[in-house]
Amino acid sequence: MSDDSLFNIALVQPEIPSNTGNIGRSCVAMNCHLHLIGPLGFKIDDAQVKRAGLDYWPHLKMTQYNNRQEWETQVIDAPEKAARFFFFTTKSTKSFFDVQFQKGDWLVFGPETSGLPQEILRKYASQAVTIPMIGETRSLNLSNAVAVAIYESYRQVNAQAYR
Repeated sequence: MSDDSLFNIALVQPEIPSNTGNIGRSCVAMNCHLHLIGPLGFKIDDAQVKRAGLDYWPHLKMTQYNNRQEWETQVIDAPEKAARFFFFTTKSTKSFFDVQFQKGDWLVFGPETSGLPQEILRKYASQAVTIPMIGETRSLNLSNAVAVAIYESYRQVNAQAYR
């Protein structure tokens, strides 16, 4: 994206409105651009979305795509857009701690109940990363995973600025 956002946060087919609202609030707090890739499991004007985002929602930089093909055509496949993409999944062995994030990177997350589709993970296998978990759980809540990713990415970018 050509705006001044720190990162681009992409949610592929999010299902739970309160998670999206929380993620939107985190995006506002950290100057990230939220990209919602449909179909969505709720209406974007859903009260639960806005309740979770509270009064921050009007400040959110957000772009909506009807489906994954539209997003890939407009964002990933667009030759004029040189961007880096990282696909967060529990199905990768590459820790996101091993990535050197940069301003403008795309952090991509899948639906709450199923994660990113297998075709995305196959197509972008070299860009798939995971958030390490050492306890007995399958995955983190989506809004928590996005927050962890944003703040670690920010920490890295901020640390690089002072090297």
